[in-house]
Amino acid sequence: MNLVAIVGRPNVGKSTLFNRIIGSREAIVEDTPGVTRDRLYGKGDWNGKKFELIDTGGFIPGTEDMMEKAIREQAVLAIEEANSILFVVDGNTGITRYDEEIAIVLRTTKKPITLVVNKCDNEILDNNSYEFYKLGLGDPFPISAVNGRSTGDFLDHLVENLTDKEKPEYEGLKIAFVGRPNVGKSSITNALLGYERMIVTNVPGTTRDSIDSILKYQGKELMLIDTAGLRRRTAISENIEMWSAVRTGRAIERCDVAVIMLDAERGLEDQDKKIINQVEEARKGIILVINKWDLIEKEVKTADKIRKIIHDEMRTFPYMPILFTSAETKQRVFKVIEKAIEVHETRNHRITTHKLNEYLMPVFEATPPPSSRGYDMRINYVTQVSTEPPVFALFLNHPQYLKTEYKKFIERKIREFFPFEGTPISLVFRKKN
Repeated sequence: MNLVAIVGRPNVGKSTLFNRIIGSREAIVEDTPGVTRDRLYGKGDWNGKKFELIDTGGFIPGTEDMMEKAIREQAVLAIEEANSILFVVDGNTGITRYDEEIAIVLRTTKKPITLVVNKCDNEILDNNSYEFYKLGLGDPFPISAVNGRSTGDFLDHLVENLTDKEKPEYEGLKIAFVGRPNVGKSSITNALLGYERMIVTNVPGTTRDSIDSILKYQGKELMLIDTAGLRRRTAISENIEMWSAVRTGRAIERCDVAVIMLDAERGLEDQDKKIINQVEEARKGIILVINKWDLIEKEVKTADKIRKIIHDEMRTFPYMPILFTSAETKQRVFKVIEKAIEVHETRNHRITTHKLNEYLMPVFEATPPPSSRGYDMRINYVTQVSTEPPVFALFLNHPQYLKTEYKKFIERKIREFFPFEGTPISLVFRKKN
């Protein structure tokens, strides 16, 4: 899917425009430069053309020199990574030297550029847009991101330049290696692909942010998605963070099973937890791999202790398998592939309605849902309605009053009888007529 990057100096309304395009209020919007700290990634759809949208935000480094460097670098990275650029400027302030710096970079690309002059709230203010012809980026589109004025015109132009044909996605098992920088994602991929007994075919990535390789292992063919490092060294840490997050999100969306990699010496950090939650929200298979295990001085049951610590911190993920590897020494690298195949098969597993009710109904009868608002709650039956990911429908008399704690109890019981290792499951509740 085409990736559109919104670029521009701070406080021109990029996050407001992002929200306008994706039709939600996901970005934090304040009239203060630099407020967008968590870079956002969403999906847009205009006249049937779908695209992915990244809001690059508007952070402010400590000095004027760093500001100029950061803005210029952001534009360079957007050119490298995105299929189309949406350049936002402020019609109230006119052209600034930062706008000129971005324009210089954008003029070097053959990729389509859409120049949007924001904060033109009426026809009189539209006159402010003429000045921006000086940037040499084609016709400027005067708009108001706040009230949506004239946004349709520039969106028509934007989608005209997006390619219609999507490359066909690989149909076999897709395993994505994701995680913080320098945890060994590429190293473990190279370790897996470096064996002569594997037949390896390089496949051009369907997105610009990954390196895909096909391998055959024990008669099974699968794709490895390695979220590659940035193709140029970046000086601004926020830029690295932003584009790494974009690449992680796109890889998770494409894969069947996500292998989240940690550095054994650093352990589980906040960013790792965010990625784990991101995989769970996407309902993809999940495996946690602690790499660089060869660097740890181990005592008896060290791995068990670490597993317990992680599961204590991530209590809602008791089903998440944890493996210990070393890409450097090739220790247990193939176990990752074997476990991914198992998780993939689990995601596709279907349990018959008869078997589900045979095991679960006695539990629901022995421990019925607590009464709510004066209603006695009763579950009539349960059935699995889909796979990949598994979704279970429970039919009951008053589904709207079923308490969250009991929903968690149901999931625990399903996993107790039918271990969906590495697989998020979904529950839907319907009224029994």
